[in-house]
Amino acid sequence: MTSTHTMPALRSLQVFEAAARCGSFTAAGKALGITQSAVSRQVSDLEAILGVMLFVRNGARLTVTPIGKKLAGHLAEAFAGIQTAVADVRGLNKTVTLSMLPSVATRWFAARLDHFLAQNHDIDLRITASRHLVDFIAEGIDAAIRYGPKPSNNLEAIKLYTENVIPVCSPSYATKLGLKAPEDIYRATLLWGDIAEDWHAWFKVADLCHPPSAGPRLGDDSAILQAAVEGQGIALGRSLLIKDDIAIKRLVAPFSISLCASYAYWFVYPKGLSSLNTIDAVRVWLVEQFNEHN
Repeated sequence: MTSTHTMPALRSLQVFEAAARCGSFTAAGKALGITQSAVSRQVSDLEAILGVMLFVRNGARLTVTPIGKKLAGHLAEAFAGIQTAVADVRGLNKTVTLSMLPSVATRWFAARLDHFLAQNHDIDLRITASRHLVDFIAEGIDAAIRYGPKPSNNLEAIKLYTENVIPVCSPSYATKLGLKAPEDIYRATLLWGDIAEDWHAWFKVADLCHPPSAGPRLGDDSAILQAAVEGQGIALGRSLLIKDDIAIKRLVAPFSISLCASYAYWFVYPKGLSSLNTIDAVRVWLVEQFNEHN
């Protein structure tokens, strides 16, 4: 029998608060970077410790009970207080931990690091590269550059940039295959990524009659663009990630037809941190850099 004096683990409280806020175990799992079953297990354990029902489950439908709503409200306030306390400490030592996709870190941000340091020499910047949506509290993250739809309402979100997606390859590859008109792409090896704007969408916009051929699929943008640089085929490149390679002619865009990306870049951070000079300095610099790219 569970003791009524047992204190629930902080992690289970955090998972429950996320589930109540997100409205589903699946969405909470994505937000926390864990599986849906792990969320369900944590919530069930918490209910057992507390001896109360926090959710009413009706198939896939999930409803927070009145006592669950009360607990979630208290926890949201408590976690906001923790965020503020941690932010106060970080604000004193001028440390900012910034999360972003590995592809953004390697193909865009790294080349601009010296520029950031020159303008913000008093900020101790820490970069973490991750493909999952970070948990700001659990992972010690202050802010993030996210690529996707508009982030949830529990975050401050500033839209930075919406990309175009265009075919790119190495100059030698374009010359060897004589890539000049869209129809010439049938001679090329298509490199497939995992973005929504795929070759099917580009062929449709290019008004090509035959469907695209199968080709190597690389799940990471950095890998697929490096394969294109090495002359392994032609890839659909996101304009932010190919800008520097186009500028130094490591990549070329043989066709002018492009797609507008369905996602955008956002600068996000937990609400309540906007008064910190360090976060504000990073935001101002990023907005400036992305505006320069437009």
